[in-house]
Amino acid sequence: MNSSSVSSILFAFLLLFTPLARAADATAIQAAVRAVLDEQEKDWNAGNIERFMRGYHQSPTTRFASGGNVTLGWQSVMERYQRTYADKAAMGKLNFSDLDITVASEDTALAFGRWHLKREKDEPSGLFTLLFRKTADGWKIVHDHTSAAEKK
Repeated sequence: MNSSSVSSILFAFLLLFTPLARAADATAIQAAVRAVLDEQEKDWNAGNIERFMRGYHQSPTTRFASGGNVTLGWQSVMERYQRTYADKAAMGKLNFSDLDITVASEDTALAFGRWHLKREKDEPSGLFTLLFRKTADGWKIVHDHTSAAEKK
């Protein structure tokens, strides 16, 4: 077998298997992002905002936007959650649904979905779009845009 034949075979191999490797990488990234959201749901439902915040990148550039307001910085986002959801009753039971996770690159993913809180007196819900980045600490939310549905 001459070197031209070997090169042709290697090229064909790369063409055939590179998309499969990318698809496998995308599937792994989607699973990692989903695992972060599953853990956040579990931590929220345990009444633990501090553990819930592990899903966010602990950075002064972490951004949370909701209701026309922007909160900048991991610490500020956590304090906002603590003010808004002062106890387990206010937190209720959280459920994420209709998740659509799009892999943008090997270190960036976008998650879109619905959130729903079941509380004793009400059941607020809405949509979210989260930008995830792969950090030294794993996949973390760096931008969160959350909206509430109109009350019916």
